Amino acid sequence: MQARMKSSAYVLPDAVKGIGALIKATGEGGVPQELLEFVALRTSQINGCSACVYGHLANARKAGATDDRLFNVGTWREAPFYTDAERAALALAEAATRLADRSGDAVPDELWDEVADHFDEKQLSAIILMIGLTNMFNRLNAVIKEPAGTTWD
Repeated sequence: MQARMKSSAYVLPDAVKGIGALIKATGEGGVPQELLEFVALRTSQINGCSACVYGHLANARKAGATDDRLFNVGTWREAPFYTDAERAALALAEAATRLADRSGDAVPDELWDEVADHFDEKQLSAIILMIGLTNMFNRLNAVIKEPAGTTWD
């Protein structure tokens, strides 16, 4: 498989700078990188973005994720490998990614309260930003048919 073109994020130099700043900001929220990668991985699984699934698996592994935790992100509700805080973040990732699946409140107050019990405003900002960025990259990659494992120099 080969992508139709390089991602817009790499073709447009100002996009690279802006996206880089946003990615850097997610790391400044005080959320463990492993959890941010799990959130991004789950978002990418939902959207079917093989390039992002591949990348976030690799990043989560670099952040220290065990195979049990890596391989069960898609089944986090049933798998015993996640904390309550991680489960809340993964539930938020699913709700924020599946906006069209809900009528009315995309993120119900009950879910918001659960997430807010585990994370402060700075941490929540990092998680929400990671979800949004991942959804953006999933859409960019879907348009150009970015395959898993592609790197751009």
